[in-house]
Formats: sequence, C-alpha cells, structure tokens
Amino acid sequence: MAHPTMGNTPKLKPWIAQIHAYVPGRSTGSDGRELVKLSANENPLGCSPLAIEALEGTHTPALYPDPDSVALRGKLGALHGIDPARIVCGTGSGELLNCAVQAFAGSGADPEGNAPDEIVFSRYAFSLYPLLAHKVGARAVLATADDYAASVDALLEAVTERTTVVLLDNPNNPTGTYLPPAEVERLLAGLPGDVLLILDQAYAEYLPGEEAAHALEMAARHENVLVTRTFSKIFGLAGERIGWATGAPGLIDALNRLRGPFNVTGSGQVAALAALDDAEFLKRSRVHNNAERARFAESLAALGNRGIRALPSEANFVLVLFDGELDAATALDGLAKRGYAVRHLPGQGLANGLRITIGKAEDMGAIAEAIAEMAEGTAA
Repeated sequence: MAHPTMGNTPKLKPWIAQIHAYVPGRSTGSDGRELVKLSANENPLGCSPLAIEALEGTHTPALYPDPDSVALRGKLGALHGIDPARIVCGTGSGELLNCAVQAFAGSGADPEGNAPDEIVFSRYAFSLYPLLAHKVGARAVLATADDYAASVDALLEAVTERTTVVLLDNPNNPTGTYLPPAEVERLLAGLPGDVLLILDQAYAEYLPGEEAAHALEMAARHENVLVTRTFSKIFGLAGERIGWATGAPGLIDALNRLRGPFNVTGSGQVAALAALDDAEFLKRSRVHNNAERARFAESLAALGNRGIRALPSEANFVLVLFDGELDAATALDGLAKRGYAVRHLPGQGLANGLRITIGKAEDMGAIAEAIAEMAEGTAA
C-alpha cells in the first residue's frame, strides 16, 4: 500500500527560495588561468610571521577547541579596554552578523497577517546583507545612497515601525566610503531605542586609531549598538575564519545562544592570539595600503576626462567607476587578459564599477597603466 505522502517533496520556505548564494571574488580567468587575485580584499602582505609560527606550533587537531574562545576574548578585551564578557567570537564576522539578524528580525507572519520585520541598509552596502534578511524572512530595505555613500538622512527616512535592525558597514564594502563618528552618532540618535544598530567594521584597522575606536565606545555606551570585526582583512587570516563582536550583555547573550558550538577552530584561536601581538605587521600593512591606495587613485585621476573615477576609500580597495567609452565589463576582461582578477558587481547595481583590492606596488602600477591604455584605445 502506497504511503499517503509518497511522491511529495520537502517544501522550501518561500523566503529561502529568494536567496541567491553569495558569490566570492574570482581567482581564475574564463579559461581557467590563475590570476593575481585582487577581488577579495585580502592582505597582499600575507599574515603576521608570528601567526604563521603559531600555526606550526602545538595545536592538536584531534581535540575540540575552546568553545568560548576565552584566551582570545581576554586578549581582545585587554587590547581595546572591553570587558571580555561583552565579547563573542565567531566563524568570521559573517556568523555573528547572521546570529544578530536572526535574533532580532524575522518573517513576522502571524494569524493576523502582519508584515515581516524590516532590515535597513544603504543601497550599495555589503552584498551579504540582503541574504541575512532573506534567511529569516525579513524584508530588506535599501536606503538611497549619496554619491554611492551611505546617507544618514536616507537611512533614517527608510526606518518604519517594522524596522528592527539597521546595518552599516563603515568603511563600506564595496564603495570604500566612510561616515565619520559625528554622522554615526547622528544616525543612532535618530533611531528608536528598540532598533538594533549593527556597525560592521571589517576594515576598521585601516582607519586612524581614534576613528576605529569610536564604534567600540558606542557599543560600550548603548544597549542597542553591536560592533563586528574580523581577522580576515588587515590581519591576513581570511582562511582561518575568525571574527568577533562586542555590545551590551543582552546582545552578547543573544549571539551566544545562536552561534555554533566550538565555532572558532583551535588553529584560528592560536593564529589570532599571535596576530594580536604583532603590532608592527599591522602598522606595515596599514602604511603599505595607504601609500598604494593614494598612488593608485592619483594615477586614475588623470583619466577623469575619459569618464573614469576612483571613489574616495578608507578601506583596502578602491571602487573604480567607468562612465565613459570604456565600460567596466570591457575593463574587467582586459585586466583578466593581463593576469588580474578584480570584482565586478552588477548584481549590486554597480555594472559601471570594478572593486579593486590594493595589492603589491608593481601590480597596482600595472593595473593603472592597463586601464589608461584601454581608455586610450576606446578613444582612438
């Protein structure tokens, strides 16, 4: 006798069906050739020698890691003047962003048919943010940008009685733009107290010290501010997947309820602890990035009459806009033929832009020359 459910299949939740999987930056050409990868905002200097040494040390893969990352939270707390109890570590900052949105937003579906919760972020914010909203059945609300940068006025205008979370990546990925502390304070002052403001600071270490510390100070002062950071960018530990967050005790409790058990690997904890001891590596990475970013932007400034513009950036990449005869898709292909992988983001409304990670000096010089050469060719 046939089972009454035979022939049926599991039903995917409609809000999950809306999701398009996150697409990482390319590292190969269309023909499979390995390219110089400047599409994922990795540190071109690698990672700290102390971290490499630690990874070659005494960690035992057969044992579970510390489930609470106690030593790492303690060192982060000492470095930033934060009570370790107000810190949670995660599998990259992405896990913690997922947990925060899951904790405070959802489908809102009930017998009375109420609308879903709303998550607000800027039009050109991190491409992960719409996925975070769709995963929990919430509605993603994109606030109007101001010349590709987040606008406090537009973000506040987008907030409604259904808003539960506002996400701000600062510096912004993929534009590199940055809201100074006074503007972030103005944003928070305009939000209802029951709306969570998440300050995603993946690129904080590229900022001057006092600018980078401001978000952490906000998280210490307010019940509705959560700050996330990562070891993937300036620390050069993207492969180890280590992130952390800080905020009020209630926020940290929520993330601890949702994060994975044993979520940060033993090797990740060991590497992160060692990396925090190498201030010289961080300084060298910051100096290199600032110098090469400025040099690259200056090289492209001469192409303004060809419709090519580099947006001001405070991160380790530059978004280059192609609004002349040379379009971004053609430039993407031309750079790939010359051996470079950069990021084209038409899915984010940036069909006219390429996000280019700041790499080694010789690579940035070669890319600037290649763009100029292609621009001259289209004008010929």
